[in-house]
Amino acid sequence: MYRILEKQVLSDVTKLMVVEAPHVARKALAGQFVIVRIDEHGERIPLTIADYDREANTITLIFQEVGKSTMHLGTLKVGDALATLAGPLGHPTEIANYGTVVCVGGGVGIAPIFPITRALKEAGNYVISIIGARTQSLLFWEDRMRAVSDELIVCTDDGSYGRKALVTEPLKELLEARGKEIARVWAIGPAIMMKFVSLTTKPFGIPTIVSLNTIMIDGTGMCGGCRVLLEEGAQFVCVDGPEFDGHKVDWDNLLARLSFYREEERLAVEHWEHECRLEGVLKEQETTR
Repeated sequence: MYRILEKQVLSDVTKLMVVEAPHVARKALAGQFVIVRIDEHGERIPLTIADYDREANTITLIFQEVGKSTMHLGTLKVGDALATLAGPLGHPTEIANYGTVVCVGGGVGIAPIFPITRALKEAGNYVISIIGARTQSLLFWEDRMRAVSDELIVCTDDGSYGRKALVTEPLKELLEARGKEIARVWAIGPAIMMKFVSLTTKPFGIPTIVSLNTIMIDGTGMCGGCRVLLEEGAQFVCVDGPEFDGHKVDWDNLLARLSFYREEERLAVEHWEHECRLEGVLKEQETTR
């Protein structure tokens, strides 16, 4: 069992959990992910490792409640335990001293971009980071990102904090001003954000790495649900990734695939919420007897 040692509510829909997982913490590297199950009947949930502490034997997971399983996960408390936690999985980020690099994190993507940014800084790179969210309440870890960045730009879509802009706007300005200096760009966030980051960097010919873990289902390469089309053919995110060259991804195909199970997800949430309400009524009746 993998006990939850700490829990933080970062926003109405974003939760942080520090989980006791010594074997994973010992081997985890930037860019890798784990697959968790809440109980023996739960589905497999792929989550990128946001941080790890080898001495404390813990990993940090940050997730957004977007479906039944992540909503259920968000109800767990300190002291509760996950039934299973497999990892670290996936190919780690290729870390080297490239020179000047840009790390872009959008929304909950700020969590997985953090260990990559830290590793790039530790490798001697000059790191420029851009983080953004729809509104200030969805931003988190600004202090952590600032600590591992030489420059940090903060954006919100609505202008409630930082610069009122999409992350692609300051990125384009950086490329126009310092394009030849920038060796690589990493981008993690919603698929639509990663698509437009890739489109922004492509005319400048700057290698751009994206993480596509949100399309994963089973996480073992057996279900085929995370198939992604690249210029050279199809690959599986869970076993061939999760990072890919953003300039080679068929983004229209990826975005279409992300909506395949939307109706099933909606029905699963409705069923789970109904069961929770029913369970609450039964407990209330028991206490009034």
